[in-house]
Amino acid sequence: VKVLNQGTQSHPFIHPGASLWGPLKELWETVDGAVLRKQPESVHLLDLQLKKHKPHFLSLFKNPPKSAEQREKVRKASTEGIAIQGQQGARLLPEQLLTEAFILSDLFDIGELAALELLLAGEQQQPHFPGLTRGLVGVLLYWDGKLCMANSLRTLIQSRHGKTFTLDLSGELVALTTRFTDELMSQGLTKRILTLVSEINVTREFERLQKERGLGNEKHRKEVSDLIKECRQALADSLFSWTCQSPLTKEDTLALIGNLETVTAQADGSLDSVNLSLVMALLYCLDVSFIEQGTEDREDLLQALPLLTERQYVSAVHSRLMDGQPWKLPGLQAVCRLAWALSLRVLSQLPQGSALVEFTEADEALADQALLGDVFLFMKEGMLGCESFAREEFFIRRLHSLITDFLALMPMKVKQLRNRADEDARLVHMSLQMDSELPSSLRKDLDHLMILIGEFYSKDPFGLEMGLEFWCPTESLQHTSLQGSYLGMALQRPPHKQVVLSKFVRQMGDLLPSTLYISYLRMLKGLANGPQCAHYCFSLLKTNGATHSDNIQGVSGSPVSWEHFFHSLMLYHENLRRDLPNPDAAHYRHPPLRGITQREMEGLTSFLQLLTTIITWSENARLALCEHPQWTPVVVMLGLLQCSVPPILKAELLHCLAAFGKSPEIAASLWQSLEYTQFIFLPMQCSSCEEYPLTRGFCHLISTLVESSLPVNLGAGLRVPGFQPYLNFLRDSVFLPFPTRAYRRPAEKWEVADSVLEVFHKLLRDYEPQPSDFVQEVVELQGEQVPAHKPPGHSIMFHLLNDSPMLALCLSLLEEGVRQLDTYAPFPGKKHLESAVLHCLCLLDLALEKEVVFMDLLRESQSSLLVSPLEQLLQGVSPQTRRADHIVNIARYLYHSSSNPEAAFQSAKILRRIANYPNIQIRLVGDFTHDQAVSDKLMAGFVECLDNEEAEEEAEKGDDSDAQKKVARIRHETQIHILNLLITSLDLKTPNLALYLLGYEVKKPVSSTNLQDPGVLGCPRSCLHAILSLLQRGTEKRSGPVLTQEAPHLAELCYQVIYQLCACPDTSGPTMRYLRTSQDFLFSHLQHLPFILPGNQIAALSQMSWLMKTAAIELRVTSLNRQRSHTQRLISLLLDDQPHTQHTADGESGMEEETRSVSGFLHFDTVSKVRRKLLSVLDAIHFSQDMPELLQLDFFERTQIEQVISNCEHINEQGHTVCNVKLLHRVLVAEVNALQGMAAIGQRPLLMEEVNSILQQVVERNRVRRSLSAKRHALQSWRSLVETLLTACPVDLIPADDRQLIIRDLLLDLHDKVLSEDAAGELMPIVAGAVFTLTAHLSQSVLSEQQQGVGLEASSGFASIANSALHLILRKLLDFILCTGGGYQRLRAHLYGSLLYYLQIAQKPEEPDTLQTAGKAMWERLTAPEDGFSKLQRENLSIIESYGQALMEVVCRDACDGHEISRMLALAVLDRILSIDRQNQWLVYICNSGYLRSVVESLRQDDAAVQSLLTPQPPLLKPLYIYESKMALLTRVAKTGQGAVELLRCGLVVQLIECQVFDMVPDSDAHRVMRDPSGFIPSPMDRYRQILLPTLRLFQVILTSTSINHQQGAAQVLQWLIVHADTIQSLLRCQELSMGALQELSLLTGIISKTALPGTNITAHALLFKFTPPCSLLSSFPFSKSHISISAVCANIMEYCQTLLLQSSAQAQFSICLFSPSGSEPAGRDRGRTVAYSRVPSLGLVLYLLKNSAADFFRFHQSHRQSLGKLQSLDQLPPEELKELCQGLVSGPGGVEKISSVQRNLLAKRRLVQLINNRAKLLALCSYVIETCLFVLWRHLEYYLLHCTPTDPKDSLLPGAGLFRSRLTDDSFGGLQASGGRGLGLSRVSQQDLDLLKSDMAAGFGEALQRKLLEVEGLYSQVRSRYTFIQALVRRIRGLLRQPKS
Repeated sequence: VKVLNQGTQSHPFIHPGASLWGPLKELWETVDGAVLRKQPESVHLLDLQLKKHKPHFLSLFKNPPKSAEQREKVRKASTEGIAIQGQQGARLLPEQLLTEAFILSDLFDIGELAALELLLAGEQQQPHFPGLTRGLVGVLLYWDGKLCMANSLRTLIQSRHGKTFTLDLSGELVALTTRFTDELMSQGLTKRILTLVSEINVTREFERLQKERGLGNEKHRKEVSDLIKECRQALADSLFSWTCQSPLTKEDTLALIGNLETVTAQADGSLDSVNLSLVMALLYCLDVSFIEQGTEDREDLLQALPLLTERQYVSAVHSRLMDGQPWKLPGLQAVCRLAWALSLRVLSQLPQGSALVEFTEADEALADQALLGDVFLFMKEGMLGCESFAREEFFIRRLHSLITDFLALMPMKVKQLRNRADEDARLVHMSLQMDSELPSSLRKDLDHLMILIGEFYSKDPFGLEMGLEFWCPTESLQHTSLQGSYLGMALQRPPHKQVVLSKFVRQMGDLLPSTLYISYLRMLKGLANGPQCAHYCFSLLKTNGATHSDNIQGVSGSPVSWEHFFHSLMLYHENLRRDLPNPDAAHYRHPPLRGITQREMEGLTSFLQLLTTIITWSENARLALCEHPQWTPVVVMLGLLQCSVPPILKAELLHCLAAFGKSPEIAASLWQSLEYTQFIFLPMQCSSCEEYPLTRGFCHLISTLVESSLPVNLGAGLRVPGFQPYLNFLRDSVFLPFPTRAYRRPAEKWEVADSVLEVFHKLLRDYEPQPSDFVQEVVELQGEQVPAHKPPGHSIMFHLLNDSPMLALCLSLLEEGVRQLDTYAPFPGKKHLESAVLHCLCLLDLALEKEVVFMDLLRESQSSLLVSPLEQLLQGVSPQTRRADHIVNIARYLYHSSSNPEAAFQSAKILRRIANYPNIQIRLVGDFTHDQAVSDKLMAGFVECLDNEEAEEEAEKGDDSDAQKKVARIRHETQIHILNLLITSLDLKTPNLALYLLGYEVKKPVSSTNLQDPGVLGCPRSCLHAILSLLQRGTEKRSGPVLTQEAPHLAELCYQVIYQLCACPDTSGPTMRYLRTSQDFLFSHLQHLPFILPGNQIAALSQMSWLMKTAAIELRVTSLNRQRSHTQRLISLLLDDQPHTQHTADGESGMEEETRSVSGFLHFDTVSKVRRKLLSVLDAIHFSQDMPELLQLDFFERTQIEQVISNCEHINEQGHTVCNVKLLHRVLVAEVNALQGMAAIGQRPLLMEEVNSILQQVVERNRVRRSLSAKRHALQSWRSLVETLLTACPVDLIPADDRQLIIRDLLLDLHDKVLSEDAAGELMPIVAGAVFTLTAHLSQSVLSEQQQGVGLEASSGFASIANSALHLILRKLLDFILCTGGGYQRLRAHLYGSLLYYLQIAQKPEEPDTLQTAGKAMWERLTAPEDGFSKLQRENLSIIESYGQALMEVVCRDACDGHEISRMLALAVLDRILSIDRQNQWLVYICNSGYLRSVVESLRQDDAAVQSLLTPQPPLLKPLYIYESKMALLTRVAKTGQGAVELLRCGLVVQLIECQVFDMVPDSDAHRVMRDPSGFIPSPMDRYRQILLPTLRLFQVILTSTSINHQQGAAQVLQWLIVHADTIQSLLRCQELSMGALQELSLLTGIISKTALPGTNITAHALLFKFTPPCSLLSSFPFSKSHISISAVCANIMEYCQTLLLQSSAQAQFSICLFSPSGSEPAGRDRGRTVAYSRVPSLGLVLYLLKNSAADFFRFHQSHRQSLGKLQSLDQLPPEELKELCQGLVSGPGGVEKISSVQRNLLAKRRLVQLINNRAKLLALCSYVIETCLFVLWRHLEYYLLHCTPTDPKDSLLPGAGLFRSRLTDDSFGGLQASGGRGLGLSRVSQQDLDLLKSDMAAGFGEALQRKLLEVEGLYSQVRSRYTFIQALVRRIRGLLRQPKS
């Protein structure tokens, strides 16, 4: 963004982001990124920014000046408009805005245009600040810009290289910042900072703002004041950071001193934090202590130190500090003088110091002046008193060096101080003796010094343990023998300074005057702060005590020793115990006068505090003191608690006991002692004095003890055992009354609440509901049975699950807390209130977490306890507000996430638990939205939590040492909880919380929502905006979305929310529109795939999964809505293998372009291909998965452990089954604890180690499960994306050749991954599914390409995809099938499907039968070049054969048993391979290995299942499909002679004869009613046909194939016909002429005609004749689909007749007669009466058939020619005709309309080919019928007209009749007689009949018919083999008919 200098006169544009804010924010982000976050490549950006902003740094905080010109320009903006940078044209601004701009300009004294920019930016940023106007936002932006400037300055200075600290930055960066800041410094930065610090003043600024109404609500005021304060602080810190690293010049140092001279203190005497920074800056200026640290760059630093190199510098500073003029704060002057004195002392000891003698000699005098100025007192009150002191580590280090340097460098001064103190002590002692008043000259310098040391070291926020310098490790010296030094390991002496300091500690304690006693103890308490310090201090007090022998001699030890302390304690206890009054006496309240004096009290308190500190830090000290036989501290202290001592002392005693209680061993005995002393019955509340230290002390003690150990049988023997009395006391006497008590110190109210709630929290946290808690147990107490107490957690749960006072108080505390926080004002006890609120929230959260188990157990126990679920109680009405707003109050804590991250975290957690209850959600939406102000605030709270940029994802949760890191982690987890809340809610019915929070309509239909950018049309910033802005950060850069790297889990949930919104039908429309139009979300994220996170692969996979699933939806939706450009963009992003030139964002246009062009030049085109996005995503999913090894156990039993582990498993939120590690840990530890005996105790560490290893193993298992699940999910999403791309997107967006290459790449890559050694089996099913889809699409693509006639030249291979690639795919596919081995049968179903699709590619498509092809000579056909299909098929086969028997075995095994679908597909694969296997290897294998026999024999077993299919109710159709598959395979086998013989040998027909299903013909009418409405399930009759027809076809094929061994096959089939004769008769007589019936007839007649063996039973043949007349009538049926079946039936019948004639005899005169000698044709309609006089069909019928067939032939031939013509001129056909053709193939109305023109052409072509081939078949059948009819006619006529003798009565010799009769009564045809006198009809052939026959025939077989027949031969038979057959027969018949009468 271009930034213009505000001061210029020509001001063409105004900056849309406000030049006083936007660019400065950018500057700060760059500085922060480069210096603090150490982002790569940031130095270059920083350099650019610094160059750009240098003028701003030089004129720090200077505003652009006002000018008349600007004022004029702004005034005209409402009429003429004003140009805004980055926008076209001038924009007119409303008058109101201009008025505000002038106000703002006057308010901050800035240029009018700058003010206008601030307002416009404020308007733009308003959604981020709900509830504020643009003006108020402008004020925030103004100060935020200033703060960015100040922060940038501070950070740049901190990055310098120097003497105090380093940030570990690159040399390049440090050089840049050092150069830049040096330049600023030389231009007077120090003075500018000092001026600004004194000028900027919160109160003054607020007055100005108040006057112009520039302050909004409390939050705004707080934010503005914070910004101003932070600005001052950052400026002061800049100066401090500078002096830490580099010295200031003389003038700057003097200016700094000058500034400090005028500084004043705050009301409590302390400095404010800004002044403290300036004081520290000066102290670092005067610091020379770094000289002692021998760092490597020490010499360079010394050279740069003006103290050593510039005499004038020393001189000027010296005279300024020696100057007698008092400062406003004398204490501050004293501190500076002391620092200078110490610096001079160091200088005097350096060689360079000799030149500065005149100054260094004054060090003593300066130190004296400093002491007179009470330097130590001011350091304690003025500097330590400032709350920001402890926040800066280098303040602490500098003060430490100041104190220790004074003690080490000025030992004489210290000695003087001690002498003076001894002197004063004597004076005090004397004046006390003489009762005179104290002398006025007392100095307390040593006192102050000791107290300062005590105060200073007792706080150690950074864990530096600086106090260690005061302790000399003496132990090491005592324990080394001489060997150490003898071996050349000279003992290290501690540094001199340490020796001096430790001497100081010891000497001060010797002969200590009583006046210093308390101060000395306080000093020790400070110096004992830390684990090692405490140990040294403990040793000091131990060695100080008098030894036992001394005691005997009556020498008392030092008063500062354990001996002395505990002895005194025991004495006090003795004395006070005697005074214990009678409790019933009236004067109980007034303690006896002789007790503890005030002074003794202070001494005791100090001692107890010292003791507490030591034992808190050192466990050894704790145990040593506690177990000391003479001192027994715990007993004495408990004793003192019962005596009448002041409450303050009791409180200290309690704190001390609490410190002892940190050790579980001591805690257990402490509990017993507490019980014994009946402590809780002592009076605790000191209500009269309105102070409650004792209550707080007691809560603290209980809290510690509860954490250490809580004995179950506490108080056994004295009362009913258990913790209950304590809990009742804490609840009823501490918690419930706390709000109503009076407090002298208001803060104490919240301290009490906090301390008691802490106990409740710990008790509930450690409580796990057990079944035993719900059974009322009894204990025996003093002989009677009393009910036992429940565990304390149970009691708390019970109170929280009822409308109890405790719950009510917790809720009102939450309400009070949020009310207080809303004021944004500090108040006493705020920290404790926040802590108490946090405990309340934790209690509610724990109760919600445990209530499910609690209530389940309660239900099971049938106990009479009454409880209500907490989530329902939370919906109750609040007594304060009279509204049901408890949950709203909880949610309001989210609004305070910036100040109270932990409360917000707990609040989010509670809301998330409540969100699981759908019924509550609807009410919540109402509660959240019914008050608009509250609703806005809640929304803002959620958004603020999500927006938080400081949140950080921590890999390890344990590291909370750094407070900042801990807060960042809590913020991150808050975001996680809110996102999970959204995810849970989105699954529930509307309206739900998620819809409200994400900005959808909750009062109107969700789908009517119109999502907008925040601020547009008053749309507030919702959680959706927050989620999108989280995800969008960094998408414009090359590195991709920042969130995916920085917070992987968070990113994953964000993507999931967006996916859910896109997937849910209600929200999908609005969401996808918004993402597409205003965000371009998917494209900007998909281009960064794959996300690679080395540390967190699982999260990266999940992120990609959700993103890909969303992309799949987007592709589908844009395809449906015909938004082609969107679809195209995404498709090319995912599939292109050409590189995109993207990401040339700010200065990132890297080297790539150049290197690419160079390499492109060198390597031509090798570089231009990149990996397709889809493939690189697949690369990112690793198929290998390392599995954890088996457990190695020494103690536990493996099987039992495995059992326990599986018992601990549950399904987590993501739906993974994982083991609950915490639960498992509890179970195992309980098991270890249950072991008894010494052996177990000895083994305990080993056992715990094994427990640990088990837990680690389980954690690893969980990880593996999560990892596998993530991989599955990612692969699944990838698959759905691929399938959507190939299936749902418009076909023409991916050209066919690209499509094939893409599929090839995907298939090969998938296979490579899944076939690698270590691929996880769990991923295989998904891969198999994807392979199936891909192969299907490949096959489809190749076929459609061939249909369009592209690339079928033999040279270029088969299609766009090369043959070699196809072979590779086949090999991989077969490898995959083999690698699945025995298991994974369902998975193989996919692979078999793929294989079938693959083999389909090489299947030759149906070609039109032009009836010409047969004309080619045989030789031509044999020598023709092999076409692409056969070549590919041959190669495929050789690849399949190369796999040998392994593959055969797998496929055959699957075909024989297993899952139905796999079986069907395996059978289909066998069928397909057998069809191309010319060498019959597979056939031989299945025959020899017994698989074929197995299939055949299974037919008989399937009989029952198949029979069940014929029941009326539609059953499962699986058996039918499998039966069909088996039949198809057997039919395929039967097509080769070898196979057919093998089938007969296996007993196929025998098996089928035994099947009874064929006899179960369903009644066709009865089942019409039972039709399946969808039409999917066929009717029973259809199902019967689906069983019968394949069987008949199989027989037909067997009969055809076994023509050589015809007898065997035909005999067996005839056997089947005879067994099922009744059924077959009924089928043949069937009157219903549906399609199915005709198919049955054609197949049956075909079989019968082929089984016509000489000497077989004639029954079936007789049946045929009954069928003939209707059949011949059928020939005249209109043209329909049934034509082929009808013609086939006729052809079969005629073939049968021909066979019979040929079989009976070769000569006509001996032939049998099948037709009666009547030449009259049947009349059109009356079928019944046609052959009334005789039931034998007449020859006229044959003639009729002949005529009809000839007519049909021409009709069909015409149609065939037409279709051929259409096919050849397909492109010229009119669209209507095309549509009509397609209609035959497309079902459904309007189906044709939706098809693209290319598809339409393909379909039309396919339909024409079908029609042509249909006609060709019909023509073949017709010509066959014609030929057989002619033959039959000729044989009959020859017999009747030449050889038949008429039975005329005139003719006495009856040779003919006898002959004829004998022929009809021939043995072999005895059956005809039986069938009812058909012979009679035939035996009466009279001459008249014959004459009639001849004349009829002559008339029928006229010239026209003969011509027609010869034409048929000319048209058709020429190209077939039987040429001139028709001609010959016609000639013969004509001859017979023309023969003169004999």
